[in-house]
Amino acid sequence: MKIVVIGSGFGGLSAAIRLQAAGHSVTIIEKRDKLGGRAYVTKQDGFTFDGGPTIITAPSLIDELFEIAGRKTKDYVSIVKIDPFYNIRFEDGSVFHYTGDRDHVREEIKRFNPNDVAGYDKFFEKTEAIFKTGFDLIDKPFTTIMDMVKVLPDLVKLRSNRSVFDLVKTYIKDPRLQQVFSFHPLLVGGNPFQTTSIYALIHTLEQRWGVWFAMGGTGALVEALGKLFTDIGGKVILSSEIDEISVNDATSKADGVFIGKDRRFMPFDAVVSNADVAFTYMNMISPRHTKVNTPQKYESMQYSMSLFVLYFGTNKRYDDIAHHEILMGPRYKELLQEIFGSKELPKDFSLYLHRPTATDTSLAPEGCDCWYVLSPVPHLKNGTDWKSQAKPYRDAIVKYLEERYMPDLSKHIVTEFSIDPLHFQSTLNSYLGSAFSVEPILTQSAWFRPHNVSEDIPNLYFVGAGTHPGAGLPGVISSAKIVANMIGEA
Repeated sequence: MKIVVIGSGFGGLSAAIRLQAAGHSVTIIEKRDKLGGRAYVTKQDGFTFDGGPTIITAPSLIDELFEIAGRKTKDYVSIVKIDPFYNIRFEDGSVFHYTGDRDHVREEIKRFNPNDVAGYDKFFEKTEAIFKTGFDLIDKPFTTIMDMVKVLPDLVKLRSNRSVFDLVKTYIKDPRLQQVFSFHPLLVGGNPFQTTSIYALIHTLEQRWGVWFAMGGTGALVEALGKLFTDIGGKVILSSEIDEISVNDATSKADGVFIGKDRRFMPFDAVVSNADVAFTYMNMISPRHTKVNTPQKYESMQYSMSLFVLYFGTNKRYDDIAHHEILMGPRYKELLQEIFGSKELPKDFSLYLHRPTATDTSLAPEGCDCWYVLSPVPHLKNGTDWKSQAKPYRDAIVKYLEERYMPDLSKHIVTEFSIDPLHFQSTLNSYLGSAFSVEPILTQSAWFRPHNVSEDIPNLYFVGAGTHPGAGLPGVISSAKIVANMIGEA
């Protein structure tokens, strides 16, 4: 079959490779001038900035993409393990060094609260059980209600109606340690106080397989997958935005796409969308073809938070800062309630600070450091005027970093740029400027999540953060496996 993949994030690239390797004729059409989607790379003043994502877990899923094409990952890109996984810093000055060594993790817990070591051991056992059930579902489709019925007993047994935070606090009592073991849903767009406890499996996933980094940055992994795709015969069209997915009135099947304002038509036998699922249904398909997936359906769903991200380079190195730093602010639950609940832009923040030059100095000029600092913020439904708020928000973050963690930072920043919810909305075509699409709550997971194949258009498929199984590299790569299996071999 001739298949078009709309968008070239990790979900789109993974689907394209699988389908091309299975014998189909696949074309990727990408809106921007290079591959990557949210993993877009910007080079500025000698610095290389990854747009994100920057945390690689379950590297075997990446290896599998090369293996099905008869190649080896190491011939295309070098992926190395990070240690520590994260430093998690609190405003009282305490730092939790989070690694893949369970004994070390237990020693760190003992430093914070000796009474929580036994509770952590029970929590670890629980996440192991969740992992055994949950990770088995990551590449299984949920397109019929029976798919859901089959796993309901396991979900009930695991009490997946609880949130990640509720699970953690059952076993761990120190407020700081509760944050250490519950923050992970934020990495996939979820609120730890609302996200189903199934996502606690991330702890086991990291402990079992580690946290990894592609030398050259995440963009080097994008380049590797792009080269793999073209090496096996795939075609790429850049700087071309899909205006509409064409649907045949007689068959209700997609028969191609219209590209650009001049609506140039390209025929295809099937369409795989790596574009935002809400945007696809609401803007790329005529409403007469979406009886199930109506605009009203997607307007009524809950969406993940957005992000403010400041990318900057410094003319000095801060060698006491690790590759990944989680900087916890003065509030936790209250902060997240404002971001996810009332949709207010908080005055304070918790931050993810990324310093890839801790691992790969080639990403910055000699003696310099490359950074980004990420702050979760409400999506655009809250009405924040980012055209006026971006600069003061940026200044507040720099001041906070300078006062607490990076002395004289403002004097050493030599290049910078930032993105905010408007970027996610206009450049990445993400509904409401959400950074991770549909929020991963229980009632929007598995069968309740937008399906990998459209109920309205039988040859329209979805990969990426907004469909099953969800955001994060393991999730979006697995969504591609689901779709490739649905389509089958040529």
